[in-house]
Amino acid sequence: MSGAPQAVTGRPAAGTRRTGRPLVLRLLARPEVGVFLGAVAVLVFFLIAAPSVRQGGSLATVLYQSSTIGIMALPVALLMIGGEFDLSAGVAVVTSALTASMLSYQLTVNVWTGVLVALVVSLAVGAFNGWMLVRTRLPSFLVTLGTFLILQGVNLAVTKLVTGNVATDDISDMDGFGQAEALFASSFGIGGVQVKITVVWWLVFAALATWVLLRTKYGNWVFAVGGDQDSARAVGVPVTFTKVSLFMLVGFGAWFTGMHQLFSFNTVQSGEGVGQELIYIAAAVIGGCLLTGGHGSAIGPVFGAFMFGMVNQGIVYAGWNPDWFKAFLGVMLLGAVLVNLWVRRTATRR
Repeated sequence: MSGAPQAVTGRPAAGTRRTGRPLVLRLLARPEVGVFLGAVAVLVFFLIAAPSVRQGGSLATVLYQSSTIGIMALPVALLMIGGEFDLSAGVAVVTSALTASMLSYQLTVNVWTGVLVALVVSLAVGAFNGWMLVRTRLPSFLVTLGTFLILQGVNLAVTKLVTGNVATDDISDMDGFGQAEALFASSFGIGGVQVKITVVWWLVFAALATWVLLRTKYGNWVFAVGGDQDSARAVGVPVTFTKVSLFMLVGFGAWFTGMHQLFSFNTVQSGEGVGQELIYIAAAVIGGCLLTGGHGSAIGPVFGAFMFGMVNQGIVYAGWNPDWFKAFLGVMLLGAVLVNLWVRRTATRR
């Protein structure tokens, strides 16, 4: 499901079929197989340890928690396959929500105006990150760390300046709110269980990202620039366009997630979002994406996000101290790194 073209990277693609290799090894070399098995193990564990998880409503809650992480983990994973990562992704979600909320409320306009302006702002933040990266050739860690600090400060300072508070005003009675809520934060019933619309969007985005990576020229470019951008440029891959567009995809994900938060709670806390970028990156890493780039899939982060949601809610349903979530997170992350290391060696072994 992944792997840069051999002409660009000089190494075989991950998951490529080789004559004589056992089927099990070929399957395990695929980046999403390991995390799928891990997700199944975590699900079975909590089905036994927390019987309430077996209820339809509980599983719907787990899927909802997973979707709020997974929608952002998808573009973050694509960016990581392209060889970069974004530390500003968490606060960018809040920036988008704040922009839509304050613009709509303070100017007394239809909320869709704020939604569209927030989309432009989010894409602009992503484009800025990508442009700074390719122009300065600085590591994405430094570029996006700077953006993270800028957005964090702007979120708090502008919100206090405009509203006189650290949170935005309630926009639930404004024109267009109902339609926006239906798109970003509604629920629907399946067999008497209420499921959040974000679960559907999460799976749709995952299917779209998978198709792009596997079936389009752009997907080849993503793997190529992540494997070796100099070699990719030498064979005609538009490295600058690919890098900038990947950061803009993260901006789109931040916008969508921010709109969900806004229309779910009607108001936004300006100090939120700090630390969420690590959750998104960890979900992508657990899903099989390498920090070095050039390897991964869009399906893996789906299972990675599900593991986060399952552990987060499973601990609550089991009646355990929720502080253990971070410990579980650390174990999953270290385990995923070790599995990914083994998968990489298996995939490149002749």
